[in-house]
Amino acid sequence: MSASPTPRNLGETLDSTKPYVLSLFRIVVGLLFFCHGAASLFGWFGGMGGTGATVEAGTWPGWYAAVIQLVGGALVLLGVGSRSAAFISSGSMAYAYFHEHQPEKLWPIQNGGEAAAMFCWALLLIVFTGPGPWALDRLFGSARTSESAPETRRQPTAVR
Repeated sequence: MSASPTPRNLGETLDSTKPYVLSLFRIVVGLLFFCHGAASLFGWFGGMGGTGATVEAGTWPGWYAAVIQLVGGALVLLGVGSRSAAFISSGSMAYAYFHEHQPEKLWPIQNGGEAAAMFCWALLLIVFTGPGPWALDRLFGSARTSESAPETRRQPTAVR
């Protein structure tokens, strides 16, 4: 009977699950972002702000933001072109925050920009972490090796 290597501490246990938790994080963020777009474009989930209203087609910036939310959210959710979709989506949320919310008041809690700020940073994290193992890109083999390769730790180099 061979003994399988067991993690020695909680940190090692948590580190071993990191890729899967990152996949779950990507899926949840993508689903929530998709729902925002679907609410604005189609009135799903109660529509914009729970009023049942939809954004008028072609209006700037609302309609374009909703399209980015719908398409970007779906791509991030499924793990198809996740990094590119997350980058564009993160940028749209940065624009939403600084153009629509921040001019009203400084802090997100004061200006209603919490969702825009959180989506911006969550999507930016996905840009840098990649989609994780549970992504359609990986399933179909179209993910670049940098997105699907396991994390490697670099040893610090001494500066002389």
